Amino acid sequence: MALINYITQIQLDFGAVALIQAECERFGLRRPMIVTDAGVRAAGLIDRVLVHLKNKDDVGIYDQTPPNPHEAAVLEALALYRTGQYDGLIAVGGGSAMDLAKAVAVMATHTGELKSFAVVEGGVARITAATAPVIAIPTTAGTGSEVGRGAMLILADGRKVGILSPFIVPKVAICDPELTFDLPAMLTAATGMDAITHCFETFMSPALNFPAEGIALDGLWRGWAHIERATKTPHDREARLHMMSASTQGALAFQKGLGAVHSLSHALGGMNPRLHHGTLNAMFLPAVITFNASVESMQKAKKLERLAQTIGVAQPSDVAPAVKALNQRLGLPSGLAAMGVTEDMFPKAIESAMKDHCHFTNPRIATAEEYTDLLRQSM
Repeated sequence: MALINYITQIQLDFGAVALIQAECERFGLRRPMIVTDAGVRAAGLIDRVLVHLKNKDDVGIYDQTPPNPHEAAVLEALALYRTGQYDGLIAVGGGSAMDLAKAVAVMATHTGELKSFAVVEGGVARITAATAPVIAIPTTAGTGSEVGRGAMLILADGRKVGILSPFIVPKVAICDPELTFDLPAMLTAATGMDAITHCFETFMSPALNFPAEGIALDGLWRGWAHIERATKTPHDREARLHMMSASTQGALAFQKGLGAVHSLSHALGGMNPRLHHGTLNAMFLPAVITFNASVESMQKAKKLERLAQTIGVAQPSDVAPAVKALNQRLGLPSGLAAMGVTEDMFPKAIESAMKDHCHFTNPRIATAEEYTDLLRQSM
């Protein structure tokens, strides 16, 4: 049976950040804590939020979110939240800041260690409606975490795990494309490929959710058609608007499930937090598309044909090469080896990938040997 939920509100427009005070009032946030990172703060984006808040002196700021949020950072932010007696969170940044804010929202209102809320530890049932409210303001167009029901975090034991619950979905997503105008080109490309991968993978997933598939295909069209313009002409308003929408649509859709691209990216990201998640996704996507092509669920629904039509290539067999060519045009790394991945990392990565929640929603469940092949193809 399919369970289909779209359970949050989205404010999407240029200048939407001006709505932050009204949204805080709507959800009863009088002393919010902003969760962000040092780069976003240095770029002046936090000031662009604060200017619209009435009681700036009552707003806390945690700006030490790492590129891949880990347990130590969650605990540090949690201590600040409790000390300041804040009543909710405003996540400003990319997926890392939003995921960290979601973890704080859970930890601040529940007892237990962070690992106890991970999906692989049976944590879904432990997260309740008591979770502190989160308002999400993305400054990248990639993860879609502003509308996502999950958060990816690295535990103290090195595992990269997902926290998953409808109760951690932000109460509202304020998606203002203007906040992405000054994003560096390579970050625009990498986060944009993250969004595009979400659309590809959720469409390929065999779970029954036809509305999600429609959203994914439309998001893929927007992302594919505009990522190069956004990367090369950063103040192109139309391109930035479509990329912001593609990012949000990818996450609205991926409640249907992701797949082997993400199980592998999560695994390597847990081993080396310096590996950018969106870039890893871009490296794995061509090989995984080819790997999935022969699956009955893909063939019966003509999924590769529909993907080919969406991105404007002639044949289903052209889809994976088209992704690889797009990566090259965007100036992304040539493969995993160029990112610093080595073959001695494979065994641990495969062990982790086979336990990842995304492993189980790929249309073709990979064996250890098949994961090895996917890693080698992506080097």
